[in-house]
Amino acid sequence: MKRCLMVTGGPLDLSFGRRFLLGRTYDLVIAVDAGLAACEALGLCPDLLVGDFDTLGRERLLEYQERSGVRADVHQPEKDETDTELALLTAARQGCEAVDILGALGGRMDHAIGNIQLMYQFFCQGMEVNIYDARNRLYLLGGHKVFHREEVYGKYISFLPMTETVEGLTLRGFKYPLQRRTIGLGTSLCISNELKREEGILELEKGVLLCVEAHD
Repeated sequence: MKRCLMVTGGPLDLSFGRRFLLGRTYDLVIAVDAGLAACEALGLCPDLLVGDFDTLGRERLLEYQERSGVRADVHQPEKDETDTELALLTAARQGCEAVDILGALGGRMDHAIGNIQLMYQFFCQGMEVNIYDARNRLYLLGGHKVFHREEVYGKYISFLPMTETVEGLTLRGFKYPLQRRTIGLGTSLCISNELKREEGILELEKGVLLCVEAHD
């Protein structure tokens, strides 16, 4: 599986970023606009720069390119897609099947929500997209998943519909179990669940869920 790391221009805890990168390797690293500054601070050399660079600044971009020779996919600020969507489209064209994104949360709320919703487009294309920050891991799922206590990102596991309804939601091995429940957009029913055992099982008959693994 070809894996991509994407560093976007939102706020990023650099100490978390350094811990996150330990032991992880990627086939492609994309810096998205001001995410280039975070890459430099983390000691990462991106393979590709994507964005309109209205935040980083074109002069800073050119200076970095002259120094490193890294290719840049530069767009005009007046465009239909966000820089993050353009970067995800690029990762898809490069054949990446899994993308981990840093810096996509914690800044402007419209961008944060937009980044979460972008996951749906690429999930439907078969791409595994994870958004991480110091407290949260976000991803989409459908069908069947087994959660192992030693692997989850934090104590809390929440599920939110990404489709108008999700049908036949069953949770076993969780503190708050469910049996073939149908839930729709706008409910908080599945917020802050926890594993009751070492292993929890989710089954879903129809629809797509946003899963948030989190800790305080």
